[in-house]
Amino acid sequence: MTPIALPDGETVPALGQGTWMMGEDPARRESELAALRTGIDLGMTLIDTAEMYGDGASEELVGHAISGRRDAVFLVSKAYPHNASRDRLHRSCEASLRRLATDRIDLYLLHWRGNVALAETVEAMERLREAGKIRHWGVSNLDTDDMEELMAAGGKACATDQILYNPTRRGPEIDLLPWLAGRKIPAMAYSPVEQGRLVDHADLAALARRFGATAPQIVLAWVLRHTGIIAIPKAASVEHVRDNRAAAEITLDDDAVATIDRLFPRPRGKVALEML
Repeated sequence: MTPIALPDGETVPALGQGTWMMGEDPARRESELAALRTGIDLGMTLIDTAEMYGDGASEELVGHAISGRRDAVFLVSKAYPHNASRDRLHRSCEASLRRLATDRIDLYLLHWRGNVALAETVEAMERLREAGKIRHWGVSNLDTDDMEELMAAGGKACATDQILYNPTRRGPEIDLLPWLAGRKIPAMAYSPVEQGRLVDHADLAALARRFGATAPQIVLAWVLRHTGIIAIPKAASVEHVRDNRAAAEITLDDDAVATIDRLFPRPRGKVALEML
C-alpha cells in the first residue's frame, strides 16, 4: 500500500475505508463489520467516520470493528460545525471517543465550515491535542480561500483537507490541490467513485476491460495515481472491500489517463468546491 505522509512525517495508507451510511441498518451489521475487518487485514487501516453518520451509529460500528485491533488502525472522525467551538468541541470529541470505544482519535476533522470562527476551532482542536484526546486535526470541505483563512487563524498544524474529488469533480485540480501540495498537506478524497454512479458508465467499462477490471476500480485507480491524495471509498461487503483493494494494484497507462481526461474534462477555470 502506497504510504502518504502527513505534514509531521507520519504516514498513512493511500487507500482507506469510508463509512458514510454504514451502521444504520441492523440487517447489514454483520456484513459491514466483516467488511471493515477485512479492509484492515488488507492494509486499508485508515478508517473514516463522523458524529453525523447515523447520529453516531457509524462510530459505534467502527468501535466494534476495531475492538482488539485499535493500535493497527488510524482512526478519523469529524465534528459538526456547530460543535466546533471552544465550549462544545471537547464534548463532541468525548462522545465520539465513547462510541468508538477508544481513548484517542488519530485525526479529528471539522466536517464543514459553519458559523464558528476558524480561529476558535483551531484553539479548540489544539486543546484536544494537548490533552491527548486527538493526535492530529484537520478540516473537510474547505476551499482554497477558506484554507488561506485557516492558516491566518493559526491553523498551520492542519493535517489534511477532506474533499469531494473524483473524475466528475475535478474542480480542486485548478487551485486547491496545488495549494495543499505546496504546503505538504494531503487531500483526502471522499466519494472517490461518485457513490457508485459511474458503475454503469459504458466508456469506463470498455476501458476497464482492457485492464481486466471494473469501471469503479478504474476510477479508484485514477484517484490513487495522484500524489498526496488519500482515497476513502465505502464498502459494506467483503467482496466490495476486496475489489477496492485490487484497484490499488492497477497502474493506468498514458492512453487510459487520456481517455479519462476526454470523458471527464478538467475545468478550464476556478470551480467552487463541491460537497455532498
